[in-house]
Amino acid sequence: MKLRYSPTSPYVRKVMVVAIETGLEDQIEIVPTDPWDSDTDLPADNPLGKVPALLTDDGLTLFDSPVICEFLDTLHDGQPLFPPVGEARWKALRWQALGDGILDACVMRRVEQKFRKKHLQSLEWIARQQRTIERSLEELNRGLSQNSVTIGHVSVGCALGYLDLRFPEDEWRALCPSLAIWYEIFSQRSSMLATRMDS
Repeated sequence: MKLRYSPTSPYVRKVMVVAIETGLEDQIEIVPTDPWDSDTDLPADNPLGKVPALLTDDGLTLFDSPVICEFLDTLHDGQPLFPPVGEARWKALRWQALGDGILDACVMRRVEQKFRKKHLQSLEWIARQQRTIERSLEELNRGLSQNSVTIGHVSVGCALGYLDLRFPEDEWRALCPSLAIWYEIFSQRSSMLATRMDS
């Protein structure tokens, strides 16, 4: 398998965490890709022009991270990260949606602040993304647990890591102390340590 990869993409990190958790990382060839490069050939694999994109051994191309992660979860015999049925499945998918939503808001906030000229930036738009992040964190603070690891935990863990990386001034731990304790433990998993982003 080949993975279109960018080292600063939190969505790529999510896929790599799943690959490590499922023992599949040695079966994935990393293809460095800059989705911001105007000459990139990424759209040939993903018409959305985004990473990650996974090229399977059967010639199928999958995108984006929720689909890739679920595909990888079918390739191992261990505890599934996507519970197959029932309440456990819906909780895992719900946490994944919150984690991915936090990531989406973080990325939109960063793009607005980094790539738009200062006089064109919308403070209202930035504040909207911040409120989305805060509401989502508060919801996670009320309900996320240290139970067996699911895709929801992976997504939330990657989201919190990205929040720390890009917006270290946000004091989310003071807002969400239970979530902060959860993340302190989860971030020490080998899969999280191996994929930590420093820039």
